[in-house]
Amino acid sequence: MSLSTTIKSIQDVMRKDVGVDGDAQRIGQLVWLLFLKIWDDRETELELIEDDFTSPLCNVTWQEAGETKHAEDLRWSFWGSDAEGQTGDGLLNFVNGTLFPALKGMDIGPKVQGDDATARKAQALRRRRVLVKAVFEDAYQYMKSGTLLRQVINKLQEDINFNDLESRHVFGDIYEQVLKDLQGAGNAGEYYTPRAVTQFAVDMVNPRLGQIILDPACGTGGFLACAIEHVRGKEVQTPEQELLLQACIRGVEKKPLPHLLCVTNMIVHGIDVPTGVVHDNTLSRPLRDIGQRDRVDVILTNPPFGGMEEDGIEGNFPLEFRTRETADLFLVLIMEMLKDGGQAAVVLPDGTLFGEGVKTRIKERLLAECNLHTVVRLPNGVFAPYTSIKTNVLFFTKGTPTKEIWYYEHPYPAGYKSYSKTKPMRIAEFDVEKAWWTDRKESRQAWKVTLEQVKAKGYNLDISNPNAPELTHEDPDTLLARFQQERAAAAVLRNQLRDVLAAALGVQG
Repeated sequence: MSLSTTIKSIQDVMRKDVGVDGDAQRIGQLVWLLFLKIWDDRETELELIEDDFTSPLCNVTWQEAGETKHAEDLRWSFWGSDAEGQTGDGLLNFVNGTLFPALKGMDIGPKVQGDDATARKAQALRRRRVLVKAVFEDAYQYMKSGTLLRQVINKLQEDINFNDLESRHVFGDIYEQVLKDLQGAGNAGEYYTPRAVTQFAVDMVNPRLGQIILDPACGTGGFLACAIEHVRGKEVQTPEQELLLQACIRGVEKKPLPHLLCVTNMIVHGIDVPTGVVHDNTLSRPLRDIGQRDRVDVILTNPPFGGMEEDGIEGNFPLEFRTRETADLFLVLIMEMLKDGGQAAVVLPDGTLFGEGVKTRIKERLLAECNLHTVVRLPNGVFAPYTSIKTNVLFFTKGTPTKEIWYYEHPYPAGYKSYSKTKPMRIAEFDVEKAWWTDRKESRQAWKVTLEQVKAKGYNLDISNPNAPELTHEDPDTLLARFQQERAAAAVLRNQLRDVLAAALGVQG
C-alpha cells in the first residue's frame, strides 16, 4: 500500500470516531501520532550510532496534582508497535492518563556543564526532552474510541518504516503532499508555499555551509527543508559538516500545529534534534532588542499576509513603521535580522509593492539599507485555491543601497491558463529564470528600473512590464457592426426555437 493511501485510510478511520470533529482535529491527531512513530524509527538508528544512547521517552517523571509521577517507557515501540497490544479502554486510559500528561509535563532535568562524554550525553538527553515537551505543549488527543485509535496506530506501524531508505525518500515527498492537504483551509493569510517556489528561492540565494539560515514564519518548514537539502547536497561530506549544518537551521512558528508539523518535517529531513525550530511569535520581540548575535546570514520566508496581528504587537516596532498588517511587520523585522551582506528571499503580495503610507516608509528603508536586486512576479493561481492574491518573490542583500531593480515576470507554461491541484507549478518552469539570472538582459519577461524611477513613482514597486506585447483593439465601428450582426443572428435562432416549441406543443395537445 502506498503511503498516500495509508494517510487516506487513517483519515477514514478517524471519521468514524465521535471525538474527532472536522479536518483540523483529524490533522492534529494524525500529526502527533506521526511524530512519535518517526521519532521511534529515528531512535532505532541513534541506538546504532551513539554509544549508550538514552531515549528521552524512558524514565520520565512529571508533576500531577502535587504528586511526582513516573513512567518507565513511553516509546512508540513499547506501547504502539504490537498490533495485538493494548486496545479499547486500556489504550485510551494509557494515552489520556499517562502518555499525554507525561510528555506535556516531563521534567527535562537541570542544565549540565562540561565537555566530557558523560556531560555531552546528559546535554543531548536534555535537548531531546526539551524538544519533545515543546512539541506536545499544545498537542491534543481527540479520539474517544480506543479500538479505532488502535486501528490508526496499526496502520502507521504497518505502512511507515522510516528506517527503510526507499520509504524515507518516498515519505519526504508524500509528507509534503500531506502538509499541503492539511493546510488546505488557508487560515488567516497562511498558505502552503509551493515546492517549486521554495526550491527556486533557495537555489537563487544559494546558502552555504556555516551560514545561519532562518525562516521567521516557518509554518511547516518548506523553506528550511529545501535549504537543508541544498546545502547538504553541495557541501556536506563529513559527520562534522553535517553537525554544523544542523546547528545552523533556525525557524519560528507561532501556531502549535504548524510548529509540530515543522519539527516532524525537520526530522524527516535528517535534523536529529531540531531545537532550532521554536514555538513563538517572532514579532513579539521588540525590534530594539535585536543585537548582532541575533542576526543571521540567510532569511527565506513566506510571511503571513492579509492578516492582522494582535493588539500591541506593533508597539515592538519604531513609530514610523507601526502597523498591524503582518507582512509589513515581517519585512521590517527581516531587514533588522539580517547581517550586513546577508541575503533574503521573501514572498510578498502585490499590496506590499504598491501600498502607501507605512508601506512607503518601509520600502524607502528597504531600498536605502538593502540592495533589492530582483523581483520575480508570480502569475495568478500560484496559491490557488486558497487565495487569488498575486504574489512576488523579493531578493535582496543587506548592507548596500539599491541602484536598480530587475523584474522578471514568470509566465504560465504553454497551454496553461492557471494552476490547479492536477496542474501545479513545477520547478522546471524556473529553468529560464535560472539561465537569465547570471547574464541579465531585457526581454519580453525581464526589465529593469532605476532607483530614481522608483522614487519618482513614490516608491511604488508595482511596475508593469514595459516589454509585454501590447494589446490591440479593433476600430469601435467595426466592433459595433459585428455586435449588431451577432445580435440579429441570435434573434433569428431564438425565433426558430420558439416555432419548434410551439409546433411540438401543438402536436402534443
